[in-house]
Amino acid sequence: MTKNILVLCTGNSCRSQIAEGYLKHFLGDKAQVYSAGIETHGVNPRAVITMKEDGIDISNHTSNHVDEYQNIDFDFVITVCDNAKERCPFFPSKAQKLHQNFNDPAKATGTEEEILQEFRTVRQTIRAFCEQFSRDNF
Repeated sequence: MTKNILVLCTGNSCRSQIAEGYLKHFLGDKAQVYSAGIETHGVNPRAVITMKEDGIDISNHTSNHVDEYQNIDFDFVITVCDNAKERCPFFPSKAQKLHQNFNDPAKATGTEEEILQEFRTVRQTIRAFCEQFSRDNF
């Protein structure tokens, strides 16, 4: 049976989008993966660029509000930032809740290359988390 996973972040623009991309990559048809924010900020173009560097295309992802998924019975709800964990709405389901705070690469400053490097660093930590999650739960 396919499991439903929700990755939750503040604005559903970077970290949750990256995690959604990797979970879809690692889990294939074993899970239906969604991502959402407690706000919507649009998909960050640098997240798209750095994921494409690792062979995963998230350019067709959309930035969604968590309220859009109230009627889905999730098996896992993964928060990827402390703000989302604190403000996470109550899901009346059997969902197992997991939390892993990742740095927000959208807050990086410096040259374009320095900012992209922060995106790559965060991407790699999210990739490792998603790989481990996939092994442990599927």
